[in-house]
Amino acid sequence: MDCREEILKAIDLIEKDLTQKLDSAAVASKVYFSDYHFQRIFAICCGCTLGEYIRNRRLTLAAEELYSKKTRVIDTALKYGYSSPDSFTRAFVRFHGVTPSAARRSGTTLRSFPRFSGKIDVKGGHIMEYSIVTLPAMTVTGCSKRFYGSPDERFSQQHDFMVKGETRFVRYALQGMAKDCESEYCVISNIGGDGFDFLIGSLIPKYFSSHLKKTAGEYARLLRSVNIPEHEYVCAAVRNGVFSVNEHLDIRRRIVCEWFNDTDYRIADAPELTVIHSFIEKKEESYVEIFIPIEKI
Repeated sequence: MDCREEILKAIDLIEKDLTQKLDSAAVASKVYFSDYHFQRIFAICCGCTLGEYIRNRRLTLAAEELYSKKTRVIDTALKYGYSSPDSFTRAFVRFHGVTPSAARRSGTTLRSFPRFSGKIDVKGGHIMEYSIVTLPAMTVTGCSKRFYGSPDERFSQQHDFMVKGETRFVRYALQGMAKDCESEYCVISNIGGDGFDFLIGSLIPKYFSSHLKKTAGEYARLLRSVNIPEHEYVCAAVRNGVFSVNEHLDIRRRIVCEWFNDTDYRIADAPELTVIHSFIEKKEESYVEIFIPIEKI
């Protein structure tokens, strides 16, 4: 099954019913996916969750109507599925940075979230090595946060989380506990309509992970552990890879749009894992492994 074609068919269905109550399960059934698999694949292929896509498209169209047609705020709110002008205003301000009333005035700067059309971009640019592996059960301990909002907002959230503040020091400490300063483990889990949970850390000894308050002291508040059960994964290895949020999303997209189309596997309900191997003295040998959980169709 060509995931890209099915996602584009689903987008056509969604766009026709943006002013109606949308049921993700009903849309998924029309493109021959279960609701879970449809939402997971949509998020990977499109770079945003289904809920974010619908919300951002509605707020874009609502702003256009307020500005060009000078529609009433309450009528626009009800048309695009908001139960009250207050809830509409909160969502509108978060997306556009101005109130719905201000959007009706000439010269107001508004944001636009265009519909996906034509094709889903799979950039390439790297030689990717695919393999199917069974990973043993493991516990990853690290700094965790839930990322919300539009893709652009999540990019900045994730960059700040990984680069700034206390998390960087704590991650170095965890690598020391693990006696592995060349690897970091990133876990994506609890993917939903509003965002996902992200954790970056290390495989530290069981004693440390089970006694975080004692071993991590004041930094224990920043840490949590994720238990990953033994599972089968497709692994994509990118040589000479420099990890970035954008590149990570593109690699995940390539796995779904390229690899799944030629196999009898589908994405499974389990955490995703990325392992970053960084060699300070031999940077050219650094590489990234991305593990997507799979199951037979």
